[in-house]
Amino acid sequence: MRTLVVIHSLKMGGMERVAVNLADAFAEQGHDSHLLSCRHRPNDLKPAHAAVHLHHHDQLQALLKSVIGIPVFLLSRLLLGVILPKSHFMWVGWLNGWLLQRRIQKLEQHYGRFDRIIFRGLGTFKYFWSFRDDRNTYVLENVIHHDRPAWQKRLEWKLVFHHRHLVCVSSGVQESAQAAFTRGGIEPLSLRVVTNPCPVEQIRALAEQNDPDIPDEPYLLNVARLVPQKGHELLLEAYAKAQPPHKLVIVGDGALRSALEAKARALGIGERVLFAGLRANPYPWMRRAELFVLASEYEGLGIVLTEALACGTPILSVDSRGGVRDVFRGELEAFLTPRTPDGLADGLKKVLAQLPIEVKPDWLAPFGSAVVVEAFLDSHPGNGQPQ
Repeated sequence: MRTLVVIHSLKMGGMERVAVNLADAFAEQGHDSHLLSCRHRPNDLKPAHAAVHLHHHDQLQALLKSVIGIPVFLLSRLLLGVILPKSHFMWVGWLNGWLLQRRIQKLEQHYGRFDRIIFRGLGTFKYFWSFRDDRNTYVLENVIHHDRPAWQKRLEWKLVFHHRHLVCVSSGVQESAQAAFTRGGIEPLSLRVVTNPCPVEQIRALAEQNDPDIPDEPYLLNVARLVPQKGHELLLEAYAKAQPPHKLVIVGDGALRSALEAKARALGIGERVLFAGLRANPYPWMRRAELFVLASEYEGLGIVLTEALACGTPILSVDSRGGVRDVFRGELEAFLTPRTPDGLADGLKKVLAQLPIEVKPDWLAPFGSAVVVEAFLDSHPGNGQPQ
């Protein structure tokens, strides 16, 4: 089949890595795979599989070059978006959707008709809400947030989710979506779970690369953006309570870095915590870690968990909203802890006492490329005809 994965950008991030992984997975399974980034820059990521066709569509440039794009953009930014905060996508999305449809039609003139078009992430497809086609599948990467007045959220959900084929990356995301849709009177055409693929062999090859900054001493690892969602304050508090002999390494960057460094010093663990910053290749750090630890408030699935397993590193996580339970199945469920400093500290002590822990192949089996690709190609009953 001929597939097109659409992503907002190819900047370094979990959602973006998963989009690239999915395009690679389609190619690996012998399909004609295409990946479309809707920003030409940044361009940090690229497909690993040589058969993936990479395309770009600069949505802002396309909007401003259209005949009415500039007045629509200015009206939205200077008036409508001020009157109704966070509504910019509503006003420009109807034109952006038409422009994206034209871009896809041009690709199809050259490569042939796409059988499936997969939009990954709310930030990707809400800016193209007017583009409707029965081939489209929209992937919800995270739990739905109620961060605006209810009437405004219902309007947003109506534009973005109503009468569309939706896929959730985990059962927790699906439960969040079902609750929101019931509240908002939204009826998707379909709503099901298809998890994220984990390119195990590719990760293992990258994990063999050398990084001279990796500590020589045993360490625990967390890889995440330094933002409130990722729970680094909780992680530092639990680490200070557990007092393990291992160093704590945090790979990632963000606005909270200075505050977290100050908190580590205040807890008396400043010398034991290494803030390693953003790394283009975090996998050597994962491979060398004794244990990977996640403390997030919520996760759509938690791609870093499967990546750590692919590196042969055991995992521990707090039991948070979203999809971590889709990773911690069966015997892995014992590696979930309450989301409190004491709960995570106790979990650290118990798991570290069990090291070394063998990572079993069946822990990663649900995230294999063949499994995920087959699920996506069967993910809705659409007949491929435009609406």
